[in-house]
Amino acid sequence: MKVTAIRLSFKNFVNIGPPITRQITPTLPRSFITSTPKYSNKMTIQQPKTQSQKYNPLTEITAEIGGQANVDQLHKKSRDFRSDTLTLPTDAQLLYSLKATRGDSVYEEDPATIALEERVAKLTGKEAAMFAVSGTMTNQLAIRTHMKQPPHSIITDYRAHVHKMEAGGIAMFSQATTHQIFPENGLHLTAQDIEPHLQLGTNIHIAPTKLICLENTLSGMIFPQDEIVKIGKLSKKHDIQLHLDGARIWNVAADQIEKQNLNPENEDDRQTVLTELLEPFDTASLCLSKGLGAPIGSILVGPKEFIEKAKWFKKAFGGGIRQSGNIAASSDYALTYHFPRLSQTHQLAKKLEKGLRELGVGIGAPVDTNMVFFQPDKIGLSLDSVSERLASLPKPIIVGRERVVVHHQITPEAIEDFIKCVKEMKDELKSNGQLEENDINGEAQDKLDDWNKPKGETTDAVLRKQAAFGY
Repeated sequence: MKVTAIRLSFKNFVNIGPPITRQITPTLPRSFITSTPKYSNKMTIQQPKTQSQKYNPLTEITAEIGGQANVDQLHKKSRDFRSDTLTLPTDAQLLYSLKATRGDSVYEEDPATIALEERVAKLTGKEAAMFAVSGTMTNQLAIRTHMKQPPHSIITDYRAHVHKMEAGGIAMFSQATTHQIFPENGLHLTAQDIEPHLQLGTNIHIAPTKLICLENTLSGMIFPQDEIVKIGKLSKKHDIQLHLDGARIWNVAADQIEKQNLNPENEDDRQTVLTELLEPFDTASLCLSKGLGAPIGSILVGPKEFIEKAKWFKKAFGGGIRQSGNIAASSDYALTYHFPRLSQTHQLAKKLEKGLRELGVGIGAPVDTNMVFFQPDKIGLSLDSVSERLASLPKPIIVGRERVVVHHQITPEAIEDFIKCVKEMKDELKSNGQLEENDINGEAQDKLDDWNKPKGETTDAVLRKQAAFGY
């Protein structure tokens, strides 16, 4: 490959900044990458910081490699809290993917894609894995593969992504009825919630239950593993399959690794935790583009026979990817280098929660990982007014209503500016005599609100109001 070819590529297609005339040779963390071409000059690419080192996400896209437009976008996304899907691929991540194999994955001839699938299958303790373009696809492929013949039904949490946010895919592709359940505890389903809703008999008026779908995390909340184990035992007792929408199971794994004093950079430690988390499930979908920051992709894991069947449906869904090596390599890179950063996103989310609580702002759901649901109406501020004020800062902060999502490219400065902005708005209300100070702090008020909630069995309408947010 000639240097002039690189010059033409950047000039013609990027058209930002001077042409690159030096070799780009990032350190490659996986064995399936092809050999490095030889040039006379070399340029050193700064590798990501390790877990023990602080990293600055704003340095990971440069004008020289990524173009000034992407540098500017990175600075914007470092203050954009709408979703963890908004992260930008880093220079090193994309350079790594350039060296990936370029075989046809529909013919199962791409080593990079096969290596990623084998890696995730091993990490999760499952027999096989299948790479696809999105979490919606891997969820729907799993459900379709589980669903053999109508009539059949699926049990989910009423907030579940597979039920609410996948364009009616369950009904469209699997011809299945979804039975949505409201958690009695307002946080997560329990075996006690699920068992009365199982359709096990021969009543021809009701579609029998064939699958239970759980989600972890949901609204950033970690589903207690002991309860998942109970639900797993319940499903096996009645010969019902159990599927996990684990779009953010990486966040759960990061939390467990930290609590167990394990090393997030150690593959064996990751495998230990992920295998335990997924053991109760027959199948699981793990998104690669959310917390991990891959540009595209999701993985479905399960028994080998199941995955082979899912590949038929993947083809029928139009999900076959020909030369998928580069996107698989980007995902592999993210798993290696971005996974260790998830614990920091949790720390920043808890810092934001603490700062907002101290101001008296309500918090709508427990902050277990990287999401904060804030309720400024507790101090007399509307969501719209806070959103507009944040967006009007000299360095704007963007939020999506009450949900705030901290991703690995959010900076500590953005968290501090968020809290400062809300404080300024509260101080303005107080100075205008529009705010009455409450002697009860945010955390104590939450406990009081919880104590005053109706106890015991309640109506679906009450449960809708009580249950923590779901996106």
